[in-house]
Amino acid sequence: MDKLVACFIGHRNAKLNNDKKLKLKMLIENLIVNENVYIFLFGSHSDFDYLCHKIVTELKEKYCYIQRKCYTCKNECCTLENERERWEKIYSCFANKKVHLLGFEQEVEFKGKWAAGKASYVERNKAMVEDSDFCIFFYDKDYKPKERKYTKKSFATYQPKSGTALAYKYAKQKNKKIINIYDY
Repeated sequence: MDKLVACFIGHRNAKLNNDKKLKLKMLIENLIVNENVYIFLFGSHSDFDYLCHKIVTELKEKYCYIQRKCYTCKNECCTLENERERWEKIYSCFANKKVHLLGFEQEVEFKGKWAAGKASYVERNKAMVEDSDFCIFFYDKDYKPKERKYTKKSFATYQPKSGTALAYKYAKQKNKKIINIYDY
């Protein structure tokens, strides 16, 4: 039996009510039990990523064989599970409060990680989609990121594209099995 892979991609600020959180947990557990999804891929900087990581980590207690892999951009790093407790102690000392880090079994350096520019998360999301059988999104087709300045000194602004929207479109082009939690 093949071990299948699922990735999580969502808007930076994704607010899910308790009903959607419960449905998301049931969906992830169904993927493990009925679809043989054993590997879960995560990006970063998204409420949706953090929520999915929390759920998968809870389910890992029941299904110890599942794996969490983090795809990081060039300015990011992740904490490997076997080093998490040590790093939490170090960061807690510096912060003078308890620090909790997300743990992963592996950090993945996708092709083009070091060559990607300012929007390296777009390349990261593409790599996650390519490496997945299932793509779980929190994608609102009406969402637009905040307008940004072209440069720090510029008065002019532009409307950036949503990284989640770009990844969703790419997953459709690649004929991936897409589940959009936003529509649940």
